[in-house]
Amino acid sequence: MSIYKHEYRAYAGRLTSPWARLGVIVRYALAEAWSSRVTAVLLTLSMLPVIVYLVGIYLANNPMIRMLIMRGKSMIEIDPAYFLKVLQTQCWLALVMTAWIAPRLVSFEIADNALPILLSHPISRFSYVLGKFTALFACLSLVTWVPCLLLFAYQGYASPRPWIFANLHIAGGLLAGSVLWIALLSLLGLALSSWLKWRVVATGAIFAVMFIPAGVGGIITGVLRTKWGFLLNMPVMMSQLWQQLLDAPQTMRADRQLPGASILTVLLLMCGICVLMLNARIRAREVVRG
Repeated sequence: MSIYKHEYRAYAGRLTSPWARLGVIVRYALAEAWSSRVTAVLLTLSMLPVIVYLVGIYLANNPMIRMLIMRGKSMIEIDPAYFLKVLQTQCWLALVMTAWIAPRLVSFEIADNALPILLSHPISRFSYVLGKFTALFACLSLVTWVPCLLLFAYQGYASPRPWIFANLHIAGGLLAGSVLWIALLSLLGLALSSWLKWRVVATGAIFAVMFIPAGVGGIITGVLRTKWGFLLNMPVMMSQLWQQLLDAPQTMRADRQLPGASILTVLLLMCGICVLMLNARIRAREVVRG
């Protein structure tokens, strides 16, 4: 009998749980994301607008400040429109973080042909993608819904009259709008990074996918005089969705407003395309054609 038949045997010991294996992927993905100082710098810069909005809430609710500076009148109204600005600012800053973090999570492993080694372990493709998605989702949460809800809570604390229970729909809109946005960003960032081995190219592709279709949608809207071209314009489409979720005043005419169902359909379609891209790319083997 050959020597290798005596020496090499299949592992018959106890396996860790699938959730523990998923936790390993998340842990190493977070370590890779925060191994660069640029990530910490981007997070710090993303918190600067939060401080500005926090000061605005303090000034709007402090009676002494209003008497000395604003002569008893509140120049800053803390309403759905105010939190819409907060949400828009933080969500677009999350796009910048996605363009930096997402390629670091996938592109390096694709470029180094490390997927066959990783997937040879008791880790499924779904667990691999879910682990990367969870790590990126957690990073973007620090920029979006976490600071937004903290500002909402501070407004409820600083307001001289009962405010939170009368405005719970704002908190729900902040959470729902943030979760939809970072779920799309996470899937889009991972999908593009899995197909583009060069990190710089993947970073540029994330911005291109967001803004190039917006120009095409603007041309369609202007030439055909239809509002449906806005479905290709991600900034306009998401702004309208956030306004509807927060019940904030609409900034566009009634004939230019998109139904919420159509916006959600486009977002689900984009997420589905990203899932198909990941399913086609994340493989335990690589086919090389001569």
